[in-house]
Amino acid sequence: MSFLDWATGLHGYLFVGTILATLGIIAVVYRRNSIGVLLGIELLLNAASINFIAFSKFRTAAIDGQIFALFIIIIAAAEAAVALAIILRLYRLRETIDAGEANLMRN
Repeated sequence: MSFLDWATGLHGYLFVGTILATLGIIAVVYRRNSIGVLLGIELLLNAASINFIAFSKFRTAAIDGQIFALFIIIIAAAEAAVALAIILRLYRLRETIDAGEANLMRN
């Protein structure tokens, strides 16, 4: 089995999905910046989409994985819009986008 066969097979897609999920988890855990946390969540959602599409392509002939990926993309767009609105409101109130300051929005 050559590298090209491995990289274009299921293992290659799962490897890319794993790398994206790992980077997303690292971004969510270690970032204090709200936009960095949002980008980490987006990476996690993209990793899930890649895995759904890969399993749909290589394991079954159904289109279920692609439909799930489409729903994930729609949910990610809605989540990004709501989160950016919250981040803008936090910046207007506190002049910072630090995630630790978000609990001050209760006032």
